Amino acid sequence: MRELSTAIDHLAVEDPAEVPRAQLAEQLIELHWQMARLQAQIARRTAVRVF
Repeated sequence: MRELSTAIDHLAVEDPAEVPRAQLAEQLIELHWQMARLQAQIARRTAVRVF
């Protein structure tokens, strides 16, 4: 989880206005893909039942 937090911190300090448009488009696609993967893992963990 620490690596995920560090990656988000890195994105937070980056100024999107300074990123070239083509690179920004690639980042957005990748961010959406990674967000979907993260949401899937949240759903998996939410569905865990303790017996």
